Amino acid sequence: MRNPPSTPRPLTGRRVLFYLVAFFALVIGVNLVMMKLAIDTLPGTEVDSAYRASLAYAGEISAARDQNRRNWKVDAHVERRADGAATVRLDARDANGAPLSGLKFSGRLERPTDKRIDRAVELAESGIGVYRGNATDVLPGQWDLVIEGEARGARLFLSRNRVILN
Repeated sequence: MRNPPSTPRPLTGRRVLFYLVAFFALVIGVNLVMMKLAIDTLPGTEVDSAYRASLAYAGEISAARDQNRRNWKVDAHVERRADGAATVRLDARDANGAPLSGLKFSGRLERPTDKRIDRAVELAESGIGVYRGNATDVLPGQWDLVIEGEARGARLFLSRNRVILN
C-alpha cells in the first residue's frame, strides 16, 4: 500500500524570520572566529611609530657612514646544537687587522616570520677580539643575526645577516 503524498508545510513569517536570523548568526559567528584567529596569530608591528622611525633615519645613515669609514671586520659564526641551544662566536678586527678589545657586543637571533620568538644573545669577550654568547630554545630554520657593538654608550657597529640553522 502506498502512502498518500504529503502536502508541504506552508512558508510562514515565523519560519522566514528563523531562517534569516540563523543565516546572519552563522555569518557573524564565522567572522568572529576568523577575527579572533587573525588577531592571535599577528606577530606585531616592526616599529611603533613610523613617524619617529623616519626622523631617526638620518642618524642611521650617518652612523652607517661612520661604520664604513672604520672598516672593521667582524666575522660571526652561529652553531645550533641538538638540544636547541645556539652558540655565537665573533672575531672582531679593525681596519689594520688588529683585534678589537674592550667593546661591548650584543646580538639577537630574530625570526623573520615571527618577532615573538626572537632570542637575545649576550656576548662576552673570551679572548682578545673574540666574543662568545649563547641563546636557548632556538628552532631550526632561517634567522636574522643582528650584531651591535658599542663603546662608551655609543653604537659603533651594526650588522644584520641571514643565517640558516639546522
